[in-house]
Amino acid sequence: MITAHDVSVRIGARELLHEANLRLDSGMRVGLVGRNGAGKTTLTKLLSGQDETADVIQHTGEIMRAGEIGYLPQDPRTGDLQVSARDRVLSARGIDQILRRIRKAEETMSTAEGEKQQKAMERYVRLDAEFTAQGGWSAEAEAATITSHLGLPNRILDQPLETLSGGQRRRVELARILFSGADTLLLDEPTNHLDHDSIVWLREYLRSYSGGVVVISHDVELLRAVVNHVWYLDANRGVLDVYSMGWDTYVQQRETDERRRRRERANAEKKAGALQAQADKMRAKATKAVAAQNMARRAERMLSGLEAERQADKVAKLRFPEPAPCGKTPLTARGLSKSYGSLEVFTDVDLAIDRGSRVVVLGLNGAGKTTLLRILGGVEEPDTGEVLPGHGLKIGYYAQEHETLDLDRTVVENLRSQAPDLDDTRVRSVLGSFLFSGEDADKPARVLSGGEKTRLALAVLVVSSANVLLLDEPTNNLDPASREEILAALRSFEGAVVLVTHDEGAVDALDPERVLLLPEADEDLWNENYLELVTLA
Repeated sequence: MITAHDVSVRIGARELLHEANLRLDSGMRVGLVGRNGAGKTTLTKLLSGQDETADVIQHTGEIMRAGEIGYLPQDPRTGDLQVSARDRVLSARGIDQILRRIRKAEETMSTAEGEKQQKAMERYVRLDAEFTAQGGWSAEAEAATITSHLGLPNRILDQPLETLSGGQRRRVELARILFSGADTLLLDEPTNHLDHDSIVWLREYLRSYSGGVVVISHDVELLRAVVNHVWYLDANRGVLDVYSMGWDTYVQQRETDERRRRRERANAEKKAGALQAQADKMRAKATKAVAAQNMARRAERMLSGLEAERQADKVAKLRFPEPAPCGKTPLTARGLSKSYGSLEVFTDVDLAIDRGSRVVVLGLNGAGKTTLLRILGGVEEPDTGEVLPGHGLKIGYYAQEHETLDLDRTVVENLRSQAPDLDDTRVRSVLGSFLFSGEDADKPARVLSGGEKTRLALAVLVVSSANVLLLDEPTNNLDPASREEILAALRSFEGAVVLVTHDEGAVDALDPERVLLLPEADEDLWNENYLELVTLA
């Protein structure tokens, strides 16, 4: 399916991967793991044949592919935005084109007369036969099953892609790839934006998938349930460690390997130290100088032959800004409503954000949570109602799809555009605390992984002095250590927060005072009974 020989990957002066060899066959379900920024997304793009960042990412070696590959990127922004979500899914097998011609023939049959109607009827019969021959009717039912399990009802499937939220579009792309019947699936954080029931279904789907699968995920339960191989990309060594085992066995084996490395290094350092001490004594005598030199070389060889100990992964020091002074109620929304075409998203939303208040927004996928945050942040206009800024309002908006980042600018340029008063030393100091040091700070934002984009977007918030944070799924794409950092930052932030999340831990960290339920626009005091709705929302 996919075979790679001596593949090395480099961005600028940094080598992400050195001479890796790997093979993906049918029946292999691989968990590709490593810290944020290790190069997992970059490697997956290369394996899929994606080359949109070829001007920045250099790689050597050979990658051979056989069969069809289905690739789900973290940020799917492909496809004609005018087509319906249903047609986007069906396009994976090309049956959307036949369906469109069938619909056109049906329309002509019902409106035309005479010879034109007769020709439309003949065309309809031919198209229906062609559709049936390609298994179109059963394929449509299969697609419906997949979309249903991924939380995409008919009212969503009938909408154009341009009217969908980022989370809905991502689920459409996941459905499209699963429906495609690809021989190989390369899935980058597939559980993002899925509710609990959809995640459970996806686990079972992948467990029974007959082709090859590579999945990048920070969802340990998904990895535990699905994978039978693990590829660990070590960001410190630039090495891909391959384990032919399931997740729990891998975790145990990795700890065993690390204990062995430490033990071997300790023993070798003790022996090498004794040899070096003896060599130092012998150097004083001219007759033993050569023997001393040989002994010192032997000590060096003893250490050089050891496997390096695995260094602890670096973690970004995530924190939120010191909020700028503001009035009692820095942000007020009155009578907000939003529709896309004939589809009503929500109506009559009233919300007052007082200084330091903490609000969580809940609702099923498609209820308008992201849309509301975009309106509050001034990114999108409501159909009715208004957003009123209070005295001293400074908004910091974290978008789940990272739309606030300019992908054509470098990491440094993105931060500097949000904080023009900071000198270069301060800008790079902030970026360094978010693990963008050296040349990493000068690479274009478009080559960043989802986790790196998250860190950059959070770095932008740090320099914003925002007193109202609008956070849309801020823990998506983060490894466990980085997620804990952002939860700690949430706990300690003294400004106001409006949070949208599927992460129960994020709600716990926020300790909200109020909850806003969409699309009903009902507001209530927070209580623990709402917590069980978080993963379903």
